[in-house]
Amino acid sequence: MSEVLAPEELTIANVDDSERQPCEVWTRVMGYYRPVSSWNPGKQSEQADRVLFRETPAFVQDPSGQLKLGI
Repeated sequence: MSEVLAPEELTIANVDDSERQPCEVWTRVMGYYRPVSSWNPGKQSEQADRVLFRETPAFVQDPSGQLKLGI
């Protein structure tokens, strides 16, 4: 049986960059999941420039069930 360590017993490993495993990023395009690394350089640049935002809803429903302009 393996021993469970308490948090204070854990140490952070000092790993050289050459020993690290690269993280592969996948994204969904046209219904298929593909690794970003397989994209051409232009598409990878477009993906890096993307900005996340939250759009305000056009309509909201009040407690009575009526739709009202969300702005």
